[in-house]
Amino acid sequence: MKNFFYLFFKSLKDVAALIIVIIFFQTAILQEPFVNPLQTIVGIFLVVLGLFLFMRGLEIGLFPLGELLGYSFALKGNIWWVLIFAATLGYATTIAEPALIVIASKAQIITEGKLSAFTLRNVVAIGVAGGIAIGVFRIIVGHPIQHYIITGYVLVMVITLFAPKEIIGIAYDSGGVATSTVTVPLITALGIGLASSISGRNPMVDGFGLIAFASLAPMITVMCYGLLVI
Repeated sequence: MKNFFYLFFKSLKDVAALIIVIIFFQTAILQEPFVNPLQTIVGIFLVVLGLFLFMRGLEIGLFPLGELLGYSFALKGNIWWVLIFAATLGYATTIAEPALIVIASKAQIITEGKLSAFTLRNVVAIGVAGGIAIGVFRIIVGHPIQHYIITGYVLVMVITLFAPKEIIGIAYDSGGVATSTVTVPLITALGIGLASSISGRNPMVDGFGLIAFASLAPMITVMCYGLLVI
């Protein structure tokens, strides 16, 4: 119980800044009382509790699992299985992202059905899958990450010049929401586990960076999709 309360208050400290900002603007700037103070307090408590449970779940389950999978596949010695696993993991985690589901649903409403929510989610997930596969390939071969990232952003800028105006904002947002609560922990752990298992790779230098690929690739795939359907 002592450990439980310690971790709970640690989560409370993490969201304390957000709570202070909300209270300050509500009372000092808007100068309006909270409509239902008890409901607000209960809501804040549930947010802190949810963050605590989420972080404990990552520490206990997802991080060790991701590292173990990355390590085990690297020991197999077959680069194709590693790439297939990375791409599949990226697709599966992205398609389940709550933030992406919200963005895709809003995009379908605003575009009056031109962009199907389900199709958009799949396009983003395919982009993440491809991006993570490229990122894993980079870790395996030991290429500098900046060469890939610079090339990727140059490609994003070029495609932006030709993409329909309606799709550009959605594409850029898709790159952000694709790497959220579900995707980030597993992909980060995968990269660290993979780098730890390959001789000559430094987990600190080579293990991180997969999230950048997962954020960048969906921008490209969504804009390319927009060029085809809009």
